[in-house]
Amino acid sequence: MIIGIPKEIREHEYRVGITPEGVKELKKDGHRIIIEKSAGEGSGFSDEDYQNAGAEISDKLHLFKESELIIKVKEPLPVEYDLFCECQSLFTFLHLAANPELTHFLLRKNITAFAYETLEVNGTLPLLMPMSEIAGKMAPVVAAFYLQKVHGGEGILLTDVEGVPSANVLVLGAGTVGMNAIKVAFGMGANITVINRGMDKLKVIDELYNGKVKTLAATEKNIGAEVLNADVVIGAVLITGAITPKLISRALVSKMKKGSVIVDVAVDQGGCVETTMPTTHSNPVYIVDGVVHYAVVNMPGAYPRTSTLALTNRTLPYIKILAKTGIENAIKGNEPLRTALNIYKGKIMHNALAESAAK
Repeated sequence: MIIGIPKEIREHEYRVGITPEGVKELKKDGHRIIIEKSAGEGSGFSDEDYQNAGAEISDKLHLFKESELIIKVKEPLPVEYDLFCECQSLFTFLHLAANPELTHFLLRKNITAFAYETLEVNGTLPLLMPMSEIAGKMAPVVAAFYLQKVHGGEGILLTDVEGVPSANVLVLGAGTVGMNAIKVAFGMGANITVINRGMDKLKVIDELYNGKVKTLAATEKNIGAEVLNADVVIGAVLITGAITPKLISRALVSKMKKGSVIVDVAVDQGGCVETTMPTTHSNPVYIVDGVVHYAVVNMPGAYPRTSTLALTNRTLPYIKILAKTGIENAIKGNEPLRTALNIYKGKIMHNALAESAAK
């Protein structure tokens, strides 16, 4: 199979779809790999590294024209739409529930689109997991930075100082993002509350932290009370393939502490806060009713070397299956890849995406 890896063009997106070691593995299987010039530089991989691994270095137009399967990190942007060929295949993070424009394009172009974030194995999301881990660990660090008065924050140190209480951190959701946010915030000495729908996860947190992290069921009353008490809110909510429910309304945001910080990691799927709007690394925050909002859609892109290595470790086995068996056979014979299939022959294949698109 001919596999193309274009350079990411989202602002300050330095990750790349595959490492040179990943290219070597695919070349061993007899595939042709085309990578766009300088695609890996942001992650610390040179064109020479890829050539030595067996890849061809090309321009973007030639890459898209030749390739059967396109491997990316982030979803295609509108300026890339015309590069795609009819009936091409795509494997990347897509987050289509929050992006009807891209959904309609993929349908019109008959692109076979597999999404990293919906690929499931035994109830887990292995391709999303490493990026969620990085974003979750980043969230308290980012929040601590924007709590500084010079950045519009309350001027509260996240950790405690002798005789002074630490900041109150509310984590909404106890999945991969939430658990990693709790881990880092706890290590920083924050006063943490976590709200989650499932009681099993809350029990795990109770045992893991010996009751030092407050756990609550996800009710409107609990969310409302804890949001108003919080100095930091970390949105870590995920419903696979679907739009994220809005757990915090605009009215509730207006009552929050002035200078408090929201880090909405769920922004890729629309965000769990009604006032969430996507931001970039170059302009990461905005303020609504005195509350600082951080909603960067590609948080792990700030640490591209780590992120690219972690992502390729997870995606490569599935890329190898797609390339070795062919797209049609992979869809028929591999259950995880079927869960990753979002668009096929002009139809939406993922139930949660279909439900979101119908709303």
